[in-house]
Parts: sequence; C-alpha cells; structure tokens
Amino acid sequence: MSALRGPDSSQDSRLLDSRAVFPETVDVNIRQLDPIPAPRYFLRELPLTDESCDLVMTSRQEIRDILHGRDDRLLAIVGPCSIHDPRAAHEYAEKLAALAGELRDDLLVVMRVYFEKPRTTIGWKGLINDPDLDGRFDIRKGMWLARKVLTDVLALGLPTATEWLDPITPQYLCDLVSWGAIGARNTESQVHRELASGMSMPIGFKNATDGSVKPAADSCYAAAFEHHFLSINLDGHVISAETKGNPDCHLVLRGSATGPNYDAASVTAALAELRASKAGGANNIGLVIDAAHGNCGKDEVVEASVVEDIAARIAAGERGILGIMMESFLKGGHQKPAPLDQLVYGQSVTDACVPWDRTEEVLRDLAAAVRTRRG
Repeated sequence: MSALRGPDSSQDSRLLDSRAVFPETVDVNIRQLDPIPAPRYFLRELPLTDESCDLVMTSRQEIRDILHGRDDRLLAIVGPCSIHDPRAAHEYAEKLAALAGELRDDLLVVMRVYFEKPRTTIGWKGLINDPDLDGRFDIRKGMWLARKVLTDVLALGLPTATEWLDPITPQYLCDLVSWGAIGARNTESQVHRELASGMSMPIGFKNATDGSVKPAADSCYAAAFEHHFLSINLDGHVISAETKGNPDCHLVLRGSATGPNYDAASVTAALAELRASKAGGANNIGLVIDAAHGNCGKDEVVEASVVEDIAARIAAGERGILGIMMESFLKGGHQKPAPLDQLVYGQSVTDACVPWDRTEEVLRDLAAAVRTRRG
C-alpha cells in the first residue's frame, strides 16, 4: 500500500486560477473586500523605540511578579472604557503617567487602551473598526491610529493594556502591550485560548457572563499548553502557528448580569474554585477584580465606591487580590457615539467612566492600602 501524503502544493497556481472559485458559492453576503497592509507595514511606519521596548519588557515582568506573588504591589489597570479620541487619550495618559510615577512604590499602574468593543447586539465597535465614528469603517486608518496611540502612551513611560477580540489584531499591536484581557463573551472560546497560549504577555480571562468562574479557570489551564492553529505572520501570510503555552494567565472577576462578585465572600469562593481546578500558576496566588461592568451596574459612582471597598479590605489584610481594573476618563459618565466635533471632549462613548479627580482619589487610597497591608 502506498504511503499517505498531503496535497501537492506545486499545483497550487494551476488549481487556484480564476476557474477554481465559483462566484455563486462564495462572497454571497459580502459587499466589498478592502485590502489592508500587512502588520509589518504598520510596524515600520510606527516602530517600537528602544526605550519603549525596555518599558514593555520590564512592565510585563513586573506584572508577572505581582501575579506570582514575588512583588507585593497592586496592579492597577486604569483608563477609558474605549479609546475614541486620540487627543483626549493623550491628555489622560499624561495625567495618569504623572500619578503612576508618584505611586510606583505601591501600585503598578497600567493604562487601559482598548480599541475593540464586543457588542451584545450592534453598536460602535471601537476605534479600529470605525475611527471617525461616522459609519465609514476606515479600518486601515483605525489600525494606524491605534498603533499611534499606543506608541504615544509608551513614550510617556506608561505601560498599556488592551482586550484581544480577534486573532489578527495582535500581530499589528502586541509588541506595544504589557497586559491583555479576554472578555467574558470570549472566555470559553477555543480561538482565544489558542491565542492566549502564544501571547508574550500575561493574559486575564474574565469570568463568564453568567458569573461562573470555571470557564475562565479552564481557559487558564488550556492556554498554558502548546497549541497548533491557523494564523498570519507579520507579512500577512497565512501560517500554521505552534505555541509554547502561556504560564501567566489568570482570572478577572467582573460580575455578571445577576450581580457583583467583588465582595470578600465571592473572592474567597473564586479562589477556592481556582485552587481546586487545574488552572495553576498565578491562580494559586490570587486574582484581579474589574470594578466596572457587572460589579457596578455600569454606574461610575458605584464603580469608584467598589474600588474604595477593595482598598479598605486590602488595608485590613485581605489576601488574594492582586490587582484592580477601573474605567476612567477625563470627564465622568458617557455619551452616545458621534463624530468628534459633536462630542463632549474627554467623555466616554461606551460605558460610563469615573472622572479624573475621583480616579486620582481612589488610586491614592489603593496605594495607602498597600502600604498599610505591607506594614
């Protein structure tokens, strides 16, 4: 019997000519296909500087040290729910960078720089998808702007965090990011588990939308192993990716539609579930709490009080809380998406955000709580 063999790639050019695809069977629901330059083009246009490279590498290691209990500081991932105005984002980053430097002995502050927004139904999907907020969907411009925002934030000495929503975007941006999130809607996704297994940074999996912790724990376990899957490289070529596994995945508690899970009892229960699972790694030490979303009912006043409650518990000696997330911007509240000239400057167009003055207060409270716990 002859040996089994795969297809003969030498015949690709003959097989993939114009006769290989029947228009009646493909692109039936596609209106237009606009080519986007490969990731390498954007990396050359907006390169990572030596100084920013050092910052990314150092901050990633500092985050790992916090997650694995080697650094007693608290990780604070703070910033707008989503970036829609690069100018306002830069002004916010300047304020946050100054405060982060002041509090660096107690907090590792990382700016939340989110460009993709998962939608429950429909709505504005973020700067990359629709950078002008006008329905033109200039994704090429959005990708360039996203990279520009990240390089500008790093130039201020501030590490960045973002949510990874699809498996292609990271090739364009991941060299600039120190911490990544997988959202509640994707925490059970095989694609995102595979993606996380190859990422060069710590990844936080949020609890599922129904509040359950097990899917996120399973994701942390699965992402720690090697995987093989289709992806693209920096030149935009389709490749078969082989990952080594990511040992720095961890749980993020973000509440659910049924209520919050930031309280001490919920944290204790989540930690017990993590330790009983196969998740391992940082999950044996603790978890991160997202004060937004289901933990505050998307109310920025409640969100600030959630962070203050966490600070009080840390000061009282509670262990297992390794970091917090908070949605914060120059102005509090939120507004409906619209072109920039129709918007209130510095106010969120997605979820409501804590205003800057209140943000500064609660971050100082957190730093004081860490000092008290340390003492």
